[in-house]
Amino acid sequence: MDLFTWCASTLIFATLLLLTSRGGSAASFTFVNRCDYTVWPGILANAGSPRLDSTGFELPKDSSRSFQAPTGWSGRFWGRTGCTFDGSGSGSCLTADCGSGQVECNGLGASPPATLAEFTLGSGGQDFYDVSLVDGYNVAMIVEGSGGSGACASTGCTTDLNRQCPAELRVGEGDACKSACEAFGSPEYCCSGAYNTPDTCRPSVYSEMFKAACPRSYSYAYDDATSTFTCTDADYTVTFCPSSPR
Repeated sequence: MDLFTWCASTLIFATLLLLTSRGGSAASFTFVNRCDYTVWPGILANAGSPRLDSTGFELPKDSSRSFQAPTGWSGRFWGRTGCTFDGSGSGSCLTADCGSGQVECNGLGASPPATLAEFTLGSGGQDFYDVSLVDGYNVAMIVEGSGGSGACASTGCTTDLNRQCPAELRVGEGDACKSACEAFGSPEYCCSGAYNTPDTCRPSVYSEMFKAACPRSYSYAYDDATSTFTCTDADYTVTFCPSSPR
């Protein structure tokens, strides 16, 4: 065997080994429900990213479900609560509904307020991820990486913000907690117009309340420094109500 053939064979073998060990995917996502009620996760792939095996599904309490995602995938996950679906899968949710009228969200995002987990896999060799309260809060959530290299810190919001939500942000009987932008619509809260830069958009008394309760989560649009995390070649677990008893 000449040197060229040996190198080519070695490269092919290494590629096959990598695909086998990772299942041909960049990462697996496992959703775990520790809430004492059913959660209906929603999944939205960003433009240019393929659809995963589901865009929305039922996750009963004390259950889990996993999905594979390819290298370069980016998108977001959230938990819908208070959902009612009939036998054909038609219905809606009290919080974070995606407006599809179905269990599957079919390319539609969460209606605020919603706790969001956001991912970009394999960008520059690293995964980037965060948990955002910029669109408000509806359910406690934590993201944990496993099997990867780098900092790979867990992030999320384990506090039940619905219990301490100010009256002016509260939805229903404490079903969810709006962001100040959603509640008031003013540019200084939405980081829009003249406030659409890191220098002009500053934390508000409301975003600071979110940050104090959930220090690793995004609390407003330019809260990057303490809210974005990286890991390489990891698998991820997204847990709803993580502080609930196992």
